[in-house]
Amino acid sequence: MKKYVLSLDQGTTSSRAIIFDKIGNIISIAQREFTQIYPHPGWVEHNAEEIWSTQASVALEAILKANLEGDNIESIGITNQRETTVIWDKKTGEPIFNAIVWQDRRTSKYCDEIKKEGLTEMIRKKTGLIIDPYFSATKIKWILDNVQGAKKRAFSGNLAFGTIDSWLIWNLTGKKIHVTDVTNASRTMLFNIHTLNWDNELVNLFNIPITMLPEVKSSSEIFGYTTGNILSHKIPISGIAGDQQASLFGQMCTKIGMVKNTYGTGCFMLMNVGKNPVFSKNNLITTVAWKIKNKVQYALEGSVFIAGAVIQWLRDGLGLLTYSNEAEDIASSVENTEGLYMVPAFSGLGAPYWDHKARGIIVGITRGTSSAHFVRAALESIAFQNMDVLKAMEADSGISIKEIRVDGGATVNKLLMQFQSDILNVRVVKSKISELTAAGAAYLAGLAVNYWSSLEDIQGKWQVERIFEPKKMKNSKNIIKGWKKAIKTTRSWANQE
Repeated sequence: MKKYVLSLDQGTTSSRAIIFDKIGNIISIAQREFTQIYPHPGWVEHNAEEIWSTQASVALEAILKANLEGDNIESIGITNQRETTVIWDKKTGEPIFNAIVWQDRRTSKYCDEIKKEGLTEMIRKKTGLIIDPYFSATKIKWILDNVQGAKKRAFSGNLAFGTIDSWLIWNLTGKKIHVTDVTNASRTMLFNIHTLNWDNELVNLFNIPITMLPEVKSSSEIFGYTTGNILSHKIPISGIAGDQQASLFGQMCTKIGMVKNTYGTGCFMLMNVGKNPVFSKNNLITTVAWKIKNKVQYALEGSVFIAGAVIQWLRDGLGLLTYSNEAEDIASSVENTEGLYMVPAFSGLGAPYWDHKARGIIVGITRGTSSAHFVRAALESIAFQNMDVLKAMEADSGISIKEIRVDGGATVNKLLMQFQSDILNVRVVKSKISELTAAGAAYLAGLAVNYWSSLEDIQGKWQVERIFEPKKMKNSKNIIKGWKKAIKTTRSWANQE
């Protein structure tokens, strides 16, 4: 009987399931979008039950599409939107509140308060993170403080917290297994990335009972087995990684200095820095890349909050596009933006600025500005934001980056990829497999059950589809200078009283 690995890729806007064979080829894909909930400006929520139901249904759909049965699935890997916070009742399994999404900014004021208390450096040294609403700890605190009776239930040992990986495993295993892996734990602002344990000082700081927190495991081991009506076969769940670490692994960035960038709702650039954490002086995050067989790798990360989401906004908010894939042709109809800059700080600015007060602006509009200029400026804003991250990464690591490996939906946009290469002056390498995040989770799962025998076995499956070589840009210094001015304007406007 042929065996395959099922990868569950639970993202910010959709749940997907992808089946891989031993060669690393995709056998089938199923995907389902779910509801985005915006109760107030800057607030973003998901229905955790809907996340589970969509993920379970696409898992079954992918298996059926491939004419397979549960017996054909060797193991399951899970990759997920990180930081998104779910709290549920341990007895009933019911969430006590909507999942608060990584993009959510409701705890901004509280983050400002703890910064004023002088806790920034202590938290950074322990967790590698910057104090920001992005991470899970302040989201947990908000739910406990604002849902009636939640704090009492939590301290009585009746509630469980999890990032989305924990929530899925809890349900896949018949509400028996409460675990996470080191990559997701490292995004909570409660996890010590040196000891690889929950940190008591941080747990006490945020007034969160440690009994809520999942057991932390490596990224590649058997965590439990599926049970119940959804996947009734006893299939091992043996790989977990947050989506960006899964992408880094899927891109086979296994050596120090290798960099990947994922173009999704946001953009996430990670550099493998090896077995010792490198702490940023330029507002990047230090995170756990993965842990396999007791060996830990660390990464530097820069997060851009709004990337593909700006194209969705052009489509859904402004009506400038009917379909997202029209963006390239429309942007290509003009030679440049003619001095138009868009800073899509819809939910603040991420790395290297970390300005949660910032909001989006468009500058440089003239009477000759057309919708095509708007679309081109939106695409270029994605590349400019990544430029800021890469320059910070080079400064922190002392490594001159010559190549980045790219994946994600926006990599189909050749105009964006070429502009990215030009503005960074690096090779932009797109792999043949576009689903690198799901592939990374599959590889981690397969390694744990010897579906793939070794890292070397997997490395041979990474292949290049296309390389974008940097071309010399006219007036590149002035173009970059214009972007810097736009960023400065965004931040000064947002911070004016």
